Amino acid sequence: MIAASGPSNLQTNKPSAFGLLAASEAVTVQIAMRLAPLLEPGDAVLLDGSLAAGKTYFTRHVVETLKTEDDISSPTYTIANIYQTQKCDVLHVDAYRLANAQEFHNLGLELEIETSICLIEWGTRIAAAFEDYMQISILLVPGQDDVRSFDISAQGPRSTQLLAAFQHGCDASWQ
Repeated sequence: MIAASGPSNLQTNKPSAFGLLAASEAVTVQIAMRLAPLLEPGDAVLLDGSLAAGKTYFTRHVVETLKTEDDISSPTYTIANIYQTQKCDVLHVDAYRLANAQEFHNLGLELEIETSICLIEWGTRIAAAFEDYMQISILLVPGQDDVRSFDISAQGPRSTQLLAAFQHGCDASWQ
């Protein structure tokens, strides 16, 4: 399921996109646990997928892997939650009700963006707010309730490094 995205990707031999298949919720947790320790303050992960695809579930397990005592919940109504972890704060945003990147900037979260790991549900709505980000689309697999397809890509140098490190440690059974 590895898909190269264009000739420049072939020349640099660096992944810019690939896919994974989570055959169960347990595999989704393993994927989150694989990504979490690689994330650093300033990293942005934009999560997309339909309602009930598992964006908040995935986020919960990334944050739990980073060791928190905070309750992790969807920021649907609050728009943003901040969780304290042993590594750094995690900014969890639900951009569903935001029209664009300008509305996101109007929230005044610049300091948190620079010093936290950012996990943003419905992230493509505000992708223009970031120059460097990893994008994860979590897709439902028709007819298979617990199965999810993960399409993962990177935009920018830091996220390209992050994607390569993440892909390198992925279990072969996920591909």
